[in-house]
Amino acid sequence: MRVYPVIVGPTAGGKTAVAVELAGALERAGHGAGEIVTADAFQVYRGMDIGTAKPTTEERCGVPHHLLDLIEPTERFTVHDWLRRAEPVIEDIRARGRTPIVVGGTNLYVKAFLDGLFDGPQPSAAVREAVGAMTQPERRAELERVDPEAFARIHASDIRRTARALEVYRATGTPISVLQAQWDAERVARPDAVLVGLDWQVEALNRRINGRVKAMLDGGLVEEARGLYESGRLGPQAREAIGYKQLLPHFEGCQTLDEACERVKIETRRLGKNQRTWLRRLSARTGSHWIPATDLNPADIAQVVASKVFSTPL
Repeated sequence: MRVYPVIVGPTAGGKTAVAVELAGALERAGHGAGEIVTADAFQVYRGMDIGTAKPTTEERCGVPHHLLDLIEPTERFTVHDWLRRAEPVIEDIRARGRTPIVVGGTNLYVKAFLDGLFDGPQPSAAVREAVGAMTQPERRAELERVDPEAFARIHASDIRRTARALEVYRATGTPISVLQAQWDAERVARPDAVLVGLDWQVEALNRRINGRVKAMLDGGLVEEARGLYESGRLGPQAREAIGYKQLLPHFEGCQTLDEACERVKIETRRLGKNQRTWLRRLSARTGSHWIPATDLNPADIAQVVASKVFSTPL
């Protein structure tokens, strides 16, 4: 059975750089050149390049990258959409004798890819209406009380998932995090997909996050976001992306640029914290490998990944 890696890790954790190094090493070792399959909810949008840390042509180093720039930022895109596109891409890569390297920017996409989607019970119309009538702060307060784990995992601005977690709890009396854990225990991961996580020390990761945000701002993030905003190209889903959402109050005249940029930094660090909650859940998976990445460069990490996934150094 030919295996392939699924690489996860926190934002600014160097996942793409590791995947590019691994792709080249695989080709040199005769395993079939690697091709990267991106699992990111916002890199699918055309024109959202700097704020989503979409790899540049230079950063891709000639390695094919799939599932980038699929749709306009005015369009909606779901995990179901990503799964429908990812499956044939991976099959095609393997059919050509190459190795897919799935790189997870959105942990929900990775979870759904490995285990399928947990839909949960459907609430009654009355429950759906009652939750829908609440304000988001009210939903967040109730979710924190009834399901602290889901509260920590779901971003404060994610209305859809917050409402869904409350609907499930009100319909069943059981937190959605408990039901998802039961689902996890009963599911068997794809036997050919090997999960690899990059584990970072918090302080080191926060330094990388701050450095990345500064580089984004210096590299034209404000101008990119302003162009999308003024042209009406930021749809309801795309405008929730960190780095864009926090700049909107500035464009609307409600905040100074310095205040908006500070919010970008704060929310990016918060994203990293929320991702660590997801990664802790993923780290419990049987057969997964977790690599301390803080003191290693991408090439060294790629070598470790190769030794774990392919049982041989490259």
